[in-house]
Amino acid sequence: MASPITTTILALSLSLTLTLLTLVNAEAAGGFTVDLVHRDSSSSPFYDPLETPAQRIRNSLKRSFSRAQRFSAAMAAARRRGGADSPLAASDGEYLMNISLGTPPFPIVAIADTGSDLIWTQCKPCTNCYKQNAAVFSPNSSSTYKTVPCQSSACDSLQSEVGSYCSSNDGVCQYEASYGDQSHTKGDIAVETLTLGSTAGPRRHVAFPKMVIGCGHDNAGTFSPKGSGIVGLGGGSVSLVTQLGPHIGGKFSYCLVPSSAAAEATSTLSFGQSAVVSGNVHGSTVGETSSGNIIVDSGTTLTLVPTDFFTQLSSAVESQVTGSNKTTDPQGYLSLCYVSGPKLKVPSITAHFKGADVALTVENVFIKVSDTVACLAFYGNDDVSIYGNVAQQNFRVGYDLQKHTLSFKPTDCTQKFF
Repeated sequence: MASPITTTILALSLSLTLTLLTLVNAEAAGGFTVDLVHRDSSSSPFYDPLETPAQRIRNSLKRSFSRAQRFSAAMAAARRRGGADSPLAASDGEYLMNISLGTPPFPIVAIADTGSDLIWTQCKPCTNCYKQNAAVFSPNSSSTYKTVPCQSSACDSLQSEVGSYCSSNDGVCQYEASYGDQSHTKGDIAVETLTLGSTAGPRRHVAFPKMVIGCGHDNAGTFSPKGSGIVGLGGGSVSLVTQLGPHIGGKFSYCLVPSSAAAEATSTLSFGQSAVVSGNVHGSTVGETSSGNIIVDSGTTLTLVPTDFFTQLSSAVESQVTGSNKTTDPQGYLSLCYVSGPKLKVPSITAHFKGADVALTVENVFIKVSDTVACLAFYGNDDVSIYGNVAQQNFRVGYDLQKHTLSFKPTDCTQKFF
């Protein structure tokens, strides 16, 4: 077996979608695993059977560029506010998250959002809710739902994180959150049982009581009718990963299957924590070294690097590619493309993290944008650098928040490990 490559991490935040949890080990150190369903998977409610594979790739590239812009805006806003987090767009993320709320468990399909903290869903009664295809959560139907009192230390402590305030006549602590694309949610702050995994059938599941959630009665903006809310995966005290911290020992790992894998292959996440990594990366090179900071993000398809470095990287790759002719990206997004086929040979590229080197395969470096065209899955961007999900495929990426380490282990992610 290959030995894991370990490097030190400074901060964590990850964009993932969880579904159908299989409990492998109930120990607090995080002994359970879930499947990850990409939003373009046939198992996803966002799946459009009329789209061609090329159209799905095109849309994922659009989301990459949009997400990069929002990351840049969020970071700039955070600097203006002295380092506070700034939410990303309400519809960001390449993965969805299936959870259940309440007793009995009520299924929720939500967007996983690394840029915010609050877990919230639309709730009855809806005073101003966006159209939702699935049924809306009814607090009155849950025996474990309990609102947070307005005059409480919990309500006061949440003011800086979720904008809690007191204005209702019933004495309930309320919240208001807005996103980078002007979407918003308003409602009551409550504690409720959150269940990860299937609520019926042979698969086992695990419930976490008294999780802080938002019960949204006024929600509008760019939310998709195919989703039911947001699961915040940021670093604040009310994010999912922070609230699960005592139960999972601060550890998680994920394994993303390559786009070429069979349709039935699924990515997996072992709990632990979920977050985008802001670490020190020395660069992704072909015979040369570059320095800089980068965000490791499963919610972005491409790897974005500074334009000067991208120019050097692209030239170095082009000088060493053999066995195929150059061509153009049919969508016009990517600049270095070749006719795909078994004869296409590309040079080895290594990502130099602080304390570790990660050797990438051809599937980490090139992406098929059509049946006949493969393009370098890197893009020049001077606003923000992102280590995208193509570069992470077929690695088990592990995080230990207590030891502050990030590990990469080359792995066949189409195989089940637990």
